[in-house]
Amino acid sequence: MSLLSIVLISAACLLTAYFTYGRLLARLLQLRPDVPTPAVEMRDDVDYAPIDSKFLLSQHFSAIAAAGPIVGPILAGVMFGWLPALLWILVGSIFIGGVHDMTALVASIRHKARSIAEVVRDHMSRRSYLLFLAFVWLALVYIIVAFTDVTASSFLGVQELESGEKISGGGIATSSLLYLALPIVMGLLLRYTKLSVGWATGIFLPLVGVSIWAGQLIPFDVSTIFGLDKGESQMAWNVALLAYCLIASVVPMWLLLQPRGHLGGYFLYIALFAGMLGIIAGGRTIEYPMFKGFHVTAADGSVQSLFPLLFITIACGACSGFHSIIASGTTSKQLQREPDARVIGYGAMLLEAMVAIVSLCCVMMLPETSPHVSSGQPKPNFLYAQGIGSFMSVLGVPAAFGVSFGLMAFTTFVYDTLDVCTRLGRYILQELTGMQGRAGRWLATALTAGVPLIFLLWQPTDAKGRPAWLIFWNLFGASNQLLAALTLLGVTVWLWRTYRAKWVLFVTGLPCVWMYAMSMWALVRLLSPLGAGLAQAVEMKTITGISNPVPWVALVLASLGALMLLEAVRIVLGGLGGPPTIEPRRAVLPT
Repeated sequence: MSLLSIVLISAACLLTAYFTYGRLLARLLQLRPDVPTPAVEMRDDVDYAPIDSKFLLSQHFSAIAAAGPIVGPILAGVMFGWLPALLWILVGSIFIGGVHDMTALVASIRHKARSIAEVVRDHMSRRSYLLFLAFVWLALVYIIVAFTDVTASSFLGVQELESGEKISGGGIATSSLLYLALPIVMGLLLRYTKLSVGWATGIFLPLVGVSIWAGQLIPFDVSTIFGLDKGESQMAWNVALLAYCLIASVVPMWLLLQPRGHLGGYFLYIALFAGMLGIIAGGRTIEYPMFKGFHVTAADGSVQSLFPLLFITIACGACSGFHSIIASGTTSKQLQREPDARVIGYGAMLLEAMVAIVSLCCVMMLPETSPHVSSGQPKPNFLYAQGIGSFMSVLGVPAAFGVSFGLMAFTTFVYDTLDVCTRLGRYILQELTGMQGRAGRWLATALTAGVPLIFLLWQPTDAKGRPAWLIFWNLFGASNQLLAALTLLGVTVWLWRTYRAKWVLFVTGLPCVWMYAMSMWALVRLLSPLGAGLAQAVEMKTITGISNPVPWVALVLASLGALMLLEAVRIVLGGLGGPPTIEPRRAVLPT
């Protein structure tokens, strides 16, 4: 079978879902263009700033995509074979992830663009609200930990291609620094000159390509410049990335987040289009095994089970709780029209599924004996970049530029997520503590960026010498998917209290049950570092001799999730009968 057939079938499934199930969701949620959104009603051009849907889609897409739809499908595809990964990406994104994202966005705009945690408070209880906030903040910390460390690894060493060309990690670092500077200049010009968004896009988007080309000519190699070894260099970049998060999450949205999200979104569209075009023109066939079994032996000798590991390893790309935080934290404050929630919420999730499928193709075209996958511990960022470079070479693009382009696409995904996570963590701490003003903003941001720094300075490792991001990936995946379950739980309670309609139980209720089951199962397996499966995969030692933190964090997260579920059951059972608690809008479909 060819890669092209997989991509075409997948694209057809996702496109059909957008025009059928996505349209049904819009009717059920009663999206109306005549109702002003919070971005319009509360506009202040700092946090509330309405923008056109095509620009918001770019920003939202680049914020939610992150490293998840690249790392997760590659890890799961290598471990279990490409078919289980592909099926979960398609089914998950259409019936769970897209529903999760769209309903979270709509719930937020129906509550004055407040966070999903505040929606939980309004429709469940203050106890649920506090539990949810604590869970979200811990989940954000682990997202920052995992994504910071995997991004820093892209800036180190030298990768030699099959053609003999070399890609410098320092060159990727230079390209990344140039990429971060471009949106700032663009934001200033848009703010203080008459430059239009269209002209700004036409000027600055090609400059992103120039930065990729220039990076390899002037590599910023911290190992050479400062005389650091590999571990010290990795830590230096971790600190630098968190410092960037600290600053980027407090500056006005117009200065960095909006222009960078706009450029990043288009850049990622190009990466997706280039990968798909290369697959179409390349005529490559599938060489990797379709299915390797429900139980497989990992490189460290541990036995990994498809249930529940597949469903937490592939988070972004199928379903991700992090998306609800973006949707209700920043996107809802910029949504110009209610019907735009369909393309922004549901459409962006399906686009991310295509990114995940292209990433999976980077595994599918390799033989099982390839050194990129035979070790059992692939480097997803470089494997993705090699795949994108290979696809682009079919179009006549030099291999070195293609691989650099792939690595830049990877880091572009992550930059948007890192500073948005830090900004949202700041919002949550301010909500929990009441810290306001300039001092409160900086203190809350410093705490949100500082806790991940503590974990990264800890430098956990295991007997196989795996990096921090890989050790924490399972915990990130399980917490992220439980966050999705908690969001679906809150949305289901809101919809039930509003409509008392049976469709609520099927559209959001069943996805909530599935995500709860998989994520809680995974967290329970993480509780004992001496157990089988996932627990063995995260067993580690620390430089301080302190015991493994992963099971303890898993215990806290599982406890918070269980307590929230009990709260929801109590509230729902207490109000099963009677008319809707909240007056719904005029019904569009019979219920």
